[in-house]
Amino acid sequence: MRIIFAFGRSYPVRTALMLLSLVVAGLVESVSLTTMLPLVSVMLGDNAHSTFGVHIINALQSFGLQPTIVVLLTIIVVGMALSSLLILVANRQVGYTVAHVATDLRVDLINATLGSRWEYYLRQPGGALANAVATEAYRASTAYEHAANMVALSIQAVAYAVIALVVSWQAAVVCLVVGLTILLALRGLVKTSRRAGKSQTSLMRDLLVSLSDTLGSVKPLKAMAREDIADSLLRHQATELNAAMEKEVTSRETLRALQEPLLAILAAAGLYAGLVIWTLPLSSVMVLIFMVVRVLGLMHKAQQRYHRMAAQESAFWALREAVETAAAEAEPKGGTVQPTLNRRIEFNNVSFRYGGRTVLEGASFAFDVGTMTTLVGPSGAGKTTILDLLCALLSPEAGQVYVDGVSLADLDRRNWRRMIGYVTQETLLLHDSILANVTLGEPALTAADAERALRQAGAWEFIEKLPDGLLSVVGERGGKLSGGQRQRIVIARALAHRPRLLILDEATSALDPEAERDICTSLKALTPEITIIAVSHRPRLIEIADEVMQVKDGAVARLTHQARLAGETSSAGV
Repeated sequence: MRIIFAFGRSYPVRTALMLLSLVVAGLVESVSLTTMLPLVSVMLGDNAHSTFGVHIINALQSFGLQPTIVVLLTIIVVGMALSSLLILVANRQVGYTVAHVATDLRVDLINATLGSRWEYYLRQPGGALANAVATEAYRASTAYEHAANMVALSIQAVAYAVIALVVSWQAAVVCLVVGLTILLALRGLVKTSRRAGKSQTSLMRDLLVSLSDTLGSVKPLKAMAREDIADSLLRHQATELNAAMEKEVTSRETLRALQEPLLAILAAAGLYAGLVIWTLPLSSVMVLIFMVVRVLGLMHKAQQRYHRMAAQESAFWALREAVETAAAEAEPKGGTVQPTLNRRIEFNNVSFRYGGRTVLEGASFAFDVGTMTTLVGPSGAGKTTILDLLCALLSPEAGQVYVDGVSLADLDRRNWRRMIGYVTQETLLLHDSILANVTLGEPALTAADAERALRQAGAWEFIEKLPDGLLSVVGERGGKLSGGQRQRIVIARALAHRPRLLILDEATSALDPEAERDICTSLKALTPEITIIAVSHRPRLIEIADEVMQVKDGAVARLTHQARLAGETSSAGV
């Protein structure tokens, strides 16, 4: 039941309306059903009226109503109709809430993940996030729906139980105790379902993480005829998931199969006890048995809902934990100073360690505005770390990064990042139009902005020749375009919002020499309007750079023109 309270805190108004509607519906239903005893008595010609039945008849007569079959049936029908209407109101609130639950959970998780520190984000498998958004959010909303329906059924059961207790509290108590004992005896099946649900949540996450990783590397696996290894792993995980689902289905169907005959036995035993042991009037026994069976039938349905809720709610708690963990890892907000980029970016005695390894040790260097600087050095030397520090994705452990003399920590972080265009080696394109790939759907960017950026990236010439121009669809991962064309579109995306600083992280490493030469010519033309900082080991980006800095052994040193000509950078790794 924790899930009801959890959603109640998140959606207090809807939950309050739901519970109020259900309680009033239960009261209306119980009041209308009190007329069943005199109705059955009249129908059977039973003169041995119970005290309760006499009170009902007197109450009706005080309102000027005679206890005829028509009057009694009308009261029951009107009461049940009004109760159903109130239950409909409650279920509408449940429906509205369920419609929002999955969306809200997805948005909360995405916002918390994207707002987390870069180090935390790097540790999260992409498949886990996809599983949470696609599967766990849906299962969580379904769990709330089952929980709400369980509450509705329980309140209806209470209404019937009250009438049964009034007719004959001794017989009702015995029947209800026996019935509840039967329901409690079946709780083991619910526990099995809960365990199976937790296993499904964990196994589904692992399966989608493995699937995401496998699909990302399927080409080399197929080229080496090793896709069977991935198939074996995925098949094993899918088999485990199937076993967990089978346990849930088996426990659910077993619960359903056992409850019906047990309730029938209880009804027969109650009928015998009422007539033979307690010698109650037939009308009272029939009403009593109807009420008790109805109570236990509703509790049976409530237990089924509880069973389904138990199987699904693990997804909700897993999502809540993921959101809370990501929120706890939120990156610092930064300062409030509005950034400028008019003079230079300076690293002053900056130190940074990663995983116990020193990446930068008291490094001091600067990037002049309006120039193009290329960083070179062996793999793992810290080139990408410098870029991450520039973007405030990481923070120095010692020293400071200054922009126009102001510490980067004091700058408004979001506004600073809006001044940056970032291009990586991966040409990640959407299966959409060129326009959508450049603007990414940002409302402030128009087709004119996209055209300007594409011209700056040297891509407009080939786009003009396409049948649909900007509206041409690039295909899955940009498959309809060449590598150089894809890279130019990615560069245009980085230039669309008019950045002052363009960062290139091995942006040309996957291109052939001719495509690289053309793109480098386009990039060089962006200076001095745009400051460019590139990480590369490719000769062309080194040749056209105004400055070349070598990152090695925790230090950053500017290479002289003679050193560059002598080829000291030719052996630098990626």
